Amino acid sequence: MATHYLVVRKALATVVCGEEATMDESNRLTKTKEQWAKARRGGEEREVFYEGDARLPPGQHLVETWPVLDLGQKPNIPLSEWKLTIGGFVTTPVTWTWEQFLAQPQFKDVSDFHCVTSWSRFDNEWEGVSFKHILSVVKPLSSAKFVLFKSFDDYTTNLPLDACDDQDVLLTYKWNGRPLTKEHGGPVRVIVPKRYAWKGAKWVKEITFSDKDEKGFWEVRGYSNSAFPWENDRYG
Repeated sequence: MATHYLVVRKALATVVCGEEATMDESNRLTKTKEQWAKARRGGEEREVFYEGDARLPPGQHLVETWPVLDLGQKPNIPLSEWKLTIGGFVTTPVTWTWEQFLAQPQFKDVSDFHCVTSWSRFDNEWEGVSFKHILSVVKPLSSAKFVLFKSFDDYTTNLPLDACDDQDVLLTYKWNGRPLTKEHGGPVRVIVPKRYAWKGAKWVKEITFSDKDEKGFWEVRGYSNSAFPWENDRYG
């Protein structure tokens, strides 16, 4: 069957009324993103629908751009002040400066990116530090079963340790050969291709290994705790 293309320009408008009108900006943005996810849409984007494309998870459509979705806070983090702290149930906790992060073995990977608001972007080129390398450095204790990521804007998200211990999971500082921009989570964000993208924290600053599963920002607001795109696993 031939592939058919349909290109559409979309712009979502946020309508705030009633009690929402009294919410502060951060809460309004959170509510808006919840509405986007429930509508399985998000942002202003150029959409390309592929008929019968086996690479697209159910309910997803392909985009050629990389839409920006966040909670309205894009922290400005000078590289001289950036630090990544990794601890919890590990043998060797570490704190890396920017220079120390760049001194780790460099890892490159190409993977697809699936947002819960229904868009996907194929063949993203990432460069950074693999999570498998992080595991080899900090050496999690046998009691460590879960990982909690925290960002410079206080966003959090959680994953089982075995989901992070995968060949394609990394902390990236480059996208398609260019430094990762602030809008997309730079200096460093987490990439977990087999899960919806909210599981990959932007502006990451802390990684904590634990024996307990602590739900993150969106998980406590009704998003799925597992977030498998191929299972259409959006909500808990």
